[in-house]
Amino acid sequence: MTSEYYVNDAGRQMDILAVSTWLRYLALADHGSNASEPIPFPSNAYKGAYVTEMARQLLATQGERYLRSAASAIAGTPGLPDSARTDAEAAQQREAHLDALIANAKQLLGGDWKDVHNYVLSEQLADCRSDLEESGVHFDVWFSEESLFASGLVARCVEQLDKAGHLYQQDGACWFRSTTFGDEKDRVVQRENGQYTYFASDIAYHLNKYDRGFQRLINVWGADHHGYIPRVKGALAALGLDPDTLDVALVQFAVLYRSGRKAQMSTRSGEFVTLRTLREDVGNDACRFFYVLRKSDQHLDFDLDLAKSQSNENPVYYIQYAHARVCSLLALWGGEPQTLASTDLGRLDGSHELALAARLGEFPETVETAAGELAPHLIAFYLKELAAEFHSYYNAERMLVDEPALRDARIALAAAVRQVIRNGMAILGVSCPESM
Repeated sequence: MTSEYYVNDAGRQMDILAVSTWLRYLALADHGSNASEPIPFPSNAYKGAYVTEMARQLLATQGERYLRSAASAIAGTPGLPDSARTDAEAAQQREAHLDALIANAKQLLGGDWKDVHNYVLSEQLADCRSDLEESGVHFDVWFSEESLFASGLVARCVEQLDKAGHLYQQDGACWFRSTTFGDEKDRVVQRENGQYTYFASDIAYHLNKYDRGFQRLINVWGADHHGYIPRVKGALAALGLDPDTLDVALVQFAVLYRSGRKAQMSTRSGEFVTLRTLREDVGNDACRFFYVLRKSDQHLDFDLDLAKSQSNENPVYYIQYAHARVCSLLALWGGEPQTLASTDLGRLDGSHELALAARLGEFPETVETAAGELAPHLIAFYLKELAAEFHSYYNAERMLVDEPALRDARIALAAAVRQVIRNGMAILGVSCPESM
């Protein structure tokens, strides 16, 4: 199995991030015409503090290399919408204004535009890699979308669809007959200006996976991309590939709450909580565990206060505490754990013991089902139930009784609980401290 991160390093969103950084750079440079004719920063550009920080680093390392006049940067751009426009018209004009700024930046900077673009990409990609690695998330491959264009695969893919009769021309654009394969409408793969759409590169990316020999493809998408599934599967079928080899796991956005209040988040406006900040706030264990507490396509209300609490209401603390309790119990017992393998378990006939033993027996099937259904939350639920049954047993029965046979049997059962908790938490990437 290979885990892969698809890097969206081509297309308009990267251009928006690059021009946002360049505009902040011009403002920071604060020279000549830029001082007398400031450029209004577009409301639909990227506004986060990280953008300003990249601009500051760019100025520190490159000086005035990318400095251009404000007049030339905004020359020919459409005016910003006035209050008399409808919301749709206003949004359209804001986007047109932003596109014009991008076009101007590319023309003014020439070859330097690629340097700015690559700098922004490398900074964000490095930060993303670091953040994920520190969170215990590792990807074997970081796949560049741009490489699909550089290799010519996007063009070849569109040509292959055309030769198979699945494309047609309309209004100057090239359309894929997506409705033939169950989509609600046909989709553009190449615009009237000759540029390929994201859909075209997505088709090429999946074809590339097949070309590399993968027989099952598992994509993780945001739940708002649900309607994208039939068109991608349709494109695979049109290329003569089996669409059933593609599984898409839809993931809802998490909603963060602190003191009962919802945290507002927006990528472009810069209002968001980074994974690094979340991890530093609640810890890596709680961060990872809370994310798998819900089925991926269900909304997750992430309670930051609960995630940091040391109480039975906090599921990760509750499970880790069960593990630590067993460790403490084994230390008090003082025997050699390997001897427990030959312990006679026939003395375990109490209701708590039988229920706990039955729950332990469910673990292999739970893992198999979770893997088959792409549902790690099943393991999280199981561990919560196992911890609850162990705590109930621990509080109801004395473990270190005087009778050696019964004592060792109960210790063996507890040790089995510890091992299963360790195994389950390891699958989820959560630690198991021996003392708390």
